[in-house]
Amino acid sequence: QVQLVESGGGLAQPGGSLRLSCTASGFTFSSYAMHWARQAPGKGLEWVSGIYGGEISGSGSDTYYADSVKGRSTISRDNAKNTVYLQMNSLKPEDTARYYCVKGPSGAAIAGSYDYWGQGTQVTVSS
Repeated sequence: QVQLVESGGGLAQPGGSLRLSCTASGFTFSSYAMHWARQAPGKGLEWVSGIYGGEISGSGSDTYYADSVKGRSTISRDNAKNTVYLQMNSLKPEDTARYYCVKGPSGAAIAGSYDYWGQGTQVTVSS
């Protein structure tokens, strides 16, 4: 069955960096879009970033970001390792949330189009 396991969360200071990882199993990883989404306490789910899978992956124009993280975050994938990453820099307290790795139902990285979720990893940004 599909499994998505996140890691890399933790406590970071404002201005710091974290790299989240998500290792996938149970499906042909390279063929599917992958996303990161987050949920802060008392708030709804926010899509953070997505990366295409399939033949579009690696074209150089296959990643998308929410305005809230654009310019501070980079999503990438290593299909040989079945892993997707989210590098987050210049962290802000408002980045505090539980971050989820999410699989798309196709190769197209469409925000809000998901079919499987991981358990999440907590990111706390505080001095």
